[in-house]
Amino acid sequence: MRRLGRRSIVLVGMPGAGKSSVGRRLAKRLGLAFVDADEEIERAACMSIPEIFARRGEAEFREGEKRVVARLLQSGPCVLATGGGAFMNAETRAAVAEYGVSVWLRADLNTLLRRVKKRTDRPLLAQGDPAQKLAALLSQRADTYALADVIVDSRDVVHELVVEEVIGAVHGHIVKYPEGSRPMVPPNSATAISAEAADLPMGDILRTTVRVDVAGRPYDIYIGPGLLAEAGTHVTALRKGARVAIVTDRNVAERHLKTVADSLSAAGIGHTAIVVEPGEKSKGWAGLEQVVEGLIAARIERRDLVLALGGGVVGDLAGFAASVLRRGVDVVQAPTTLLSQVDSSVGGKTGINSPQGKNLIGAFHQPVLVLADTAALDTLPAREVKAGYAEVVKYGLLGDRALFETLEQAWPGVIGGGAERISAVAASCMAKAAIVARDEKETGDRALLNLGHTFGHALEASAGYSDRLLHGEGVAIGMALAFAFSARLGLCSGQDVTRVVRHLEAVGLPTKISDVPGDLPDTDGLMALIAQDKKVSRGALTFILVRGIGEAFVAKDVDPAEVRAFLAEMR
Repeated sequence: MRRLGRRSIVLVGMPGAGKSSVGRRLAKRLGLAFVDADEEIERAACMSIPEIFARRGEAEFREGEKRVVARLLQSGPCVLATGGGAFMNAETRAAVAEYGVSVWLRADLNTLLRRVKKRTDRPLLAQGDPAQKLAALLSQRADTYALADVIVDSRDVVHELVVEEVIGAVHGHIVKYPEGSRPMVPPNSATAISAEAADLPMGDILRTTVRVDVAGRPYDIYIGPGLLAEAGTHVTALRKGARVAIVTDRNVAERHLKTVADSLSAAGIGHTAIVVEPGEKSKGWAGLEQVVEGLIAARIERRDLVLALGGGVVGDLAGFAASVLRRGVDVVQAPTTLLSQVDSSVGGKTGINSPQGKNLIGAFHQPVLVLADTAALDTLPAREVKAGYAEVVKYGLLGDRALFETLEQAWPGVIGGGAERISAVAASCMAKAAIVARDEKETGDRALLNLGHTFGHALEASAGYSDRLLHGEGVAIGMALAFAFSARLGLCSGQDVTRVVRHLEAVGLPTKISDVPGDLPDTDGLMALIAQDKKVSRGALTFILVRGIGEAFVAKDVDPAEVRAFLAEMR
């Protein structure tokens, strides 16, 4: 509120976007007055909006709307809900830019149609096919709405969630643009709440949402503290009447199972729990059988939900079990480790390990929702948090040099549980969501997410998938090796290798093969494990290599002799 100053929050968007319902709740949260511009116009004209259109025409209505909005904006800070066409007027947009922060509540056509089809007070939709008219209006207006300062998706979830997202998005905007300043370039149509969050200084996000736009099956990642205690609310909004099977491990059950179960019970949701032993040993055929048989015994049906509560092992195991149960049951991911929140819970990769290699048996099975409760990370041992951080820094190393440079300064807060942690989780999820949306089944650049994993998985298998080497620790060594191997091939500079290694070591992560405790296979043994990597195609080795920090690429047909010689030197 201090940063907002005298500015109003101005909600713009299509009829049915929820400007009034969200606006009232937002105003109450912030202690501001709520004003509906259409209601003010009706009060001034002493007639309804449809009557104004019928008696005076749209042109006169728009002129009056412009004057009313300008007056309201100059009357002091409030939450202002505007009519669907108000933001189309250039003078109105200029007034909003001067006196307010504009928020486009963006909703898709199906959502809008479902919300407005029973309303009789929409004059532009009163005649003809409402679906066609609504589609035409959305097409005409979308590019202009996208000029708003921030964009928040209005979805069929509890209104409080959208309110939280509006607060987070507006907060991010006013941090960057204090009162009296304006952005040099207006946001374009790709800007969304996630893009706003990505640009925040580390530590300024309280809660946020990232949308994963997988074709035909989009879903949300909610990020912030307290989400496990709200599981019942989110499940009810997602699928009313569904039963829930919670899949978790013994350690996580002790910390978080009661919180989730109590929330589901409070929401009237029937539920059961399947508890496996912690660690990679459960991520095999025996663990899969335990979970699947438990789901069948609990009579989980296709309209029900599996809720994966835990780290990457539980997420992969529960997701794969859900994918094969009754030929597919939906899964909600509730990741409780940093690694799973920024990586394994997002993107739909599920599976189990084979003695011959990691994740060789599995399926793509996207979640329908991800609840990334960042408060859960406070219960983790420091070693697990550091291991998860390897997957955070990976996003900077593979495609976002600016993120890596930010993390070089902000990593103590990410590791130590400062507010920077939420920013880091959000930035990581956004990076992965963008790649998954382009390449769900890893036929193209999704393979970039495996930076460091070819070496890392081989080392994990060598250590017997044990506590000798956590997954994130293997990835850290793998990324250091990928940079060193790239430098050996003349692809990147030695300075970048040194910079990456120093950062990983500063965090407390291993960077060398010799950092793995205990005996490991010889070079030929490691090469045999690398040959089982999922990216191998007809025997040809594929690696993710780099041309520098933030410049990863997929290298196919890598010479095995070069890899063998490199590994022999690095042991």
